Amino acid sequence: MGFRFQRDSPQRQREEMVRTQLAERGIRNLRVLDAMRKVPRHEFVPETFRQDAYEDHPLPIDEGQTISQPYIVAAMLEHLALHATERVLEIGTGSGYVTALLSLICSEVYSVERHAQLAALAESTLHRLQYRNVKIRVGDGRQGWPEHSPFDAILVSAATPEMPPSLFAQLRDGGRLILPVGPSSSQELQLICKFGGQPEVKIFEGCRFVPLVDGTVAGE
Repeated sequence: MGFRFQRDSPQRQREEMVRTQLAERGIRNLRVLDAMRKVPRHEFVPETFRQDAYEDHPLPIDEGQTISQPYIVAAMLEHLALHATERVLEIGTGSGYVTALLSLICSEVYSVERHAQLAALAESTLHRLQYRNVKIRVGDGRQGWPEHSPFDAILVSAATPEMPPSLFAQLRDGGRLILPVGPSSSQELQLICKFGGQPEVKIFEGCRFVPLVDGTVAGE
């Protein structure tokens, strides 16, 4: 059953989203749940889809991209086990929704987006909603943002056949990288931890993201 956007307030819809889509499905990290209660997801989707903003599925945004399903976003954030003092790199700004969540959970957020139009819109929305600890650039997501490395964590919101080595290089020792790995039809979430310069891989649930295309980020 969908949410009644015209009847329930966005805050009430977020509470319901967190309860039924996240907590009841095993998301336990309190900081992740709190951030998802606070960030107004409807502000990050096109006007024509706002009535579906708190439904349990992805939604289209500009440039043929999507804003990801709330559950898979929460799962990625929980697997990263982020701390308030950490610096995070996001690959695929998209609408800016995950960027906003990260801004509440972490100290600094650096986000790279391939599409200039998406980056500009996300930056405008984040500024309007007063998420201040965020920096966005337009560029090749596979190359990350080396000037600000090393990062404590990296979140990639687009699928790739394998971990981009340049992103792993930008992790500090002990850092974590999460990304969907696999072909365009289906992927699995992989958490890659860096210890002594070497990767340790954990595999989690299946998922489906837009791909990293032609060496550049396709979006969220």
